[in-house]
Amino acid sequence: MHILVVLDHPDPNSFSAAIAAEFIRGASEAGHTTELADLNAEEFDPRWSMADIEADETGTPPPDVLIEQARIDRADAVCFVFPLFWWGMPATLKGWVDRVWSWGWAYDQLDDPDISLQRPRTGIFLIPAGARSDEMDNLGYADAIETTWMKGTFGYFGFTNRKLHFLNGSKGSEDRRKGLLERVYQAGFTIQTP
Repeated sequence: MHILVVLDHPDPNSFSAAIAAEFIRGASEAGHTTELADLNAEEFDPRWSMADIEADETGTPPPDVLIEQARIDRADAVCFVFPLFWWGMPATLKGWVDRVWSWGWAYDQLDDPDISLQRPRTGIFLIPAGARSDEMDNLGYADAIETTWMKGTFGYFGFTNRKLHFLNGSKGSEDRRKGLLERVYQAGFTIQTP
């Protein structure tokens, strides 16, 4: 299986970058091939523009969007790695989703709002979060994010197999971080096919 790993963090030495690397190591050791899309290092422009709007009308996406769509086309699974940022995704990833998973390519709500235009893929989300898991559960944040992302946004993109991993306590002790990295390695090693 070929896995696209999409990383959004500006610091190449961040814990998010370590998570992406450890996931890739696990997936590679399980025999999968991987490709890393480091949105910040590659300077992906997340701004939705008139070119994107015109692409909806002409059916010809901007060149940078075509590159990202080709990466997705090659992938049997997509893994997203980004820190939980104000209970959502950072701006670069949000813009990548807005621009790349475009209407007419990823979904078409006019014919059938529940059918993706994409082939079935596995989607896995590895989200480092400083918040404690009990705090997120008790306040309803985990359920709200799960509904918004898994049933909402990414529900339209052909992810027939979707898994969301909150990596709570990512700002904790070194032992805590090692435990989270082991969990991430296992997620890569045991990733399910679509």
